[in-house]
Amino acid sequence: MAALVGLRALRRLCGVALFLSQLYVLSGRAGSLMTTKHSQPQSTFAKSLTSTSTNTPYFRVAESTEIPSYVTKCPSNGLCSRLPPDCMTCNTNYSCIYGKPATFDCKVRPQVHCVDQNNHEQENFTINMTCQFCWQLATTDYVCTNSTNCMTVSCPRQRYNATCTVRDHIHCLGNRVFPKMLYCNWTGGYKWSTALALSITLGGFGADRFYLGQWREGLGKLFSFGGLGIWTLIDVLLIGVGYVGPADGSLYI
Repeated sequence: MAALVGLRALRRLCGVALFLSQLYVLSGRAGSLMTTKHSQPQSTFAKSLTSTSTNTPYFRVAESTEIPSYVTKCPSNGLCSRLPPDCMTCNTNYSCIYGKPATFDCKVRPQVHCVDQNNHEQENFTINMTCQFCWQLATTDYVCTNSTNCMTVSCPRQRYNATCTVRDHIHCLGNRVFPKMLYCNWTGGYKWSTALALSITLGGFGADRFYLGQWREGLGKLFSFGGLGIWTLIDVLLIGVGYVGPADGSLYI
């Protein structure tokens, strides 16, 4: 009887021990889960901080010190109304009347300094100019490229495609660089007076044609004694009126 009672007590003791062990295990897992759940955002946040500070470091943006190319054309502390067109931007009024004076509102470009009549620095001002496009300016207001590949002495007189640029102090509408058809106007250094004098005095020997670089005609006149004088008289007239010119097609000086 005593053995049976001891066996029952032992079973109860084992059950209590098993229950306590299971409770301990469950409490340990719950604590680890709680610890993991609370510590994971912190580690992610710390990782994000580390990633941000490592991959995208903070730098102070340096101010640009490069000077624009147009600044070299702009006189410092001069009158704003006398600045070259490259130094300002203007609100163009294309409804102005052609050939009439017009007023335009302008503003200086960055890093350009100018003053008004009272020597006060200003940014906004007005300018007065004639209402016309740049390609309509007088020939003295722009500079064009020259060509040495066209004939200046020809009928009709030849032209060539030139690129023209408006002078710095001239204001106009539209593009300041434009194409234009111009007459050939280059010279090879031949003088009209020299050619005419040779034609009158030594034209019978072809000296005028030799001087102008026309060797075949010069030899023809030399061996024909100026075409018995007829060719000589004709050349005097042709050179006198400018019909016969240098062989390279250039103009007389």
